[in-house]
Amino acid sequence: MKRALLILPLLAVTISLSSFDNRKPANTTINIPFQGSPSPFEIGSALKQALQQGTAKSADKLSAVNGFFGNAEVKILFPPEAQKAEKALREIGLGKLCDNVILSLNRAAEDAAKDAKPIFIDAIKKMSITDVRNILLGPKDAATQYFKTTTTAQLAAKFKPVIQASLNKVGATKYYGQAAGEYNKLPFVKHMNPDIVDYATQKTISGLFVEIAKEELNIRQNIGARSTPVMQKVFSFAAKAVH
Repeated sequence: MKRALLILPLLAVTISLSSFDNRKPANTTINIPFQGSPSPFEIGSALKQALQQGTAKSADKLSAVNGFFGNAEVKILFPPEAQKAEKALREIGLGKLCDNVILSLNRAAEDAAKDAKPIFIDAIKKMSITDVRNILLGPKDAATQYFKTTTTAQLAAKFKPVIQASLNKVGATKYYGQAAGEYNKLPFVKHMNPDIVDYATQKTISGLFVEIAKEELNIRQNIGARSTPVMQKVFSFAAKAVH
């Protein structure tokens, strides 16, 4: 029942006092607003503000120096299929080369992350009323899941050439190619694919979603993270409605 209130406009209940107190004039009324019931416009505004805030903070955080490299949750390492190669390279004294690969992969991701904001903003603008309701009253990562559904393909298309350019700029292509070349010289090993672009693109996108999920949870749970009055009103009401 409480959830239904989320789609109602701000209402006022008019109560005639004459039936309770004959000493009051018959036409005496009191307006009692449902202060916890945000209007559909307020709900849409609050959610879009929250999503813009969360995605912008996430992109800014990850595009900073060490945004990926210094964050253990999103740091990009050798691909799983190449970790055996990394171990072998380190054992033959090429640990520095492996370190350069990892650093350069993360620098490329940091370089590309700054281009994420316009894609997320476009997805936010296209949200329907149903999307808004489902996100607001959904699980703690409902907004993140919405972005995964609506932006992953666009992010991949946008990021891949950026990642390719970034990999070249920071030397990741060179270092990873060198690592693959050195490993492939070893006898009796399955050759390592020197192409790292698709992997780095996917890991960059995954890292963005990790940070967006954290920002979403922060806004849902932390009153201080709600930066506008309408965000405070709507998310406070939503917290009550889902419990």
